[in-house]
Amino acid sequence: MPQLFAGTSGWAYPSWKPDFYPAKLAQKKFLSHYSTQLNTVEVNFTFRQLVKETTIQNWIRETPAHFRLGIKAHQVITHIKRLKGAEDFVPRFLATIEPLAAAGKLGPVLFQLPPNLKSDAALLKDFLALLPRTLPAAFEFRNESWFSDSTWDLLKSQGVALCVAETEERTTPDVVTGPFVYYRFRKPSYTEEERGAMVARIREHLAAGRDVFAYFKHEETPEGALFAVDLLRAAGQI
Repeated sequence: MPQLFAGTSGWAYPSWKPDFYPAKLAQKKFLSHYSTQLNTVEVNFTFRQLVKETTIQNWIRETPAHFRLGIKAHQVITHIKRLKGAEDFVPRFLATIEPLAAAGKLGPVLFQLPPNLKSDAALLKDFLALLPRTLPAAFEFRNESWFSDSTWDLLKSQGVALCVAETEERTTPDVVTGPFVYYRFRKPSYTEEERGAMVARIREHLAAGRDVFAYFKHEETPEGALFAVDLLRAAGQI
């Protein structure tokens, strides 16, 4: 059955007490509690450093079987090498998250491109060829020059999802390019009408047989986590 996975980008926020985390909950127990309320999290930690296997094993142990950890690709790939000449680093990075895949807990791997990286079809095509076809990959383009049919066609040809990112400045076209759908809801708040439209769109994807991953913005306040709980409830997932 297709499923909605909803969560936030990160979980280690003491300021989410007491509205999301119990007031006296120790920080080392945050992920365990988080995973009782939500069924996925987007890990930004992996953007800046290669994660240790001991950390991965802790995440596996602290979350239930149905939980998925979305992983942001390392900045060496997206921001330093800018997708070029990453043949050696990509396998090294993917090896660090392989235990998640082996445990059945790997969510999408998000390749978030820098805003100043403009459309380059040849660059994207060559990079996509490096990724295993079994990898659940998604791309977030933050330069509007990428927003074109040629980009969508490249993603479709490799079974890679488009990350539909919604901010106050820009919203990615809502185009399906892969076997699952990836949303990043980055506005500070959403009206009831906006959330209703969100639920309707997600239900369409589920009805079409696609899993949906939806991540709300992490903030010092717990609204994003509470929005994610409401989204799961509204979509009939809890």
